Amino acid sequence: MVKDTAKIVEELDVCPDFKTFYNENKDYLVTASLSELLTELLEKKGLRKADVIKAAELSEVYAYQIFSGLRVPERKKLLCLAIGMGLDLEEVQSLLKCAGYSPLYVKLPFDSIVLYGICKKLSVVAVNDLLFEYGLETLG
Repeated sequence: MVKDTAKIVEELDVCPDFKTFYNENKDYLVTASLSELLTELLEKKGLRKADVIKAAELSEVYAYQIFSGLRVPERKKLLCLAIGMGLDLEEVQSLLKCAGYSPLYVKLPFDSIVLYGICKKLSVVAVNDLLFEYGLETLG
């Protein structure tokens, strides 16, 4: 069963103490590490790391360090991995939150282009071309 974030926040607000809240909601809290979530997504989608790394346009050594949990990538590099994996918007937002980054926000020009790229299943190169065309920093 899935409980949406708004419902969990509502319960947090009315709960008499944190212990009760935690015990009632611990199954809905994110506990996986970034590397665990990436591995789970790879398996769910039937992807190989090598293929994702190539599609993400990342250095092999750096990307394997991310997958192994040795490095936490900056937000833009994580977006490259998400695009390289062909993740849908919900999966991308979960990945960003798991890494401690803000989710993509459509009212920000950079984020709106990345969102467009994700929704249209564009490559990292194509997203970078759009970012460049609008005078914004590229994914890298």
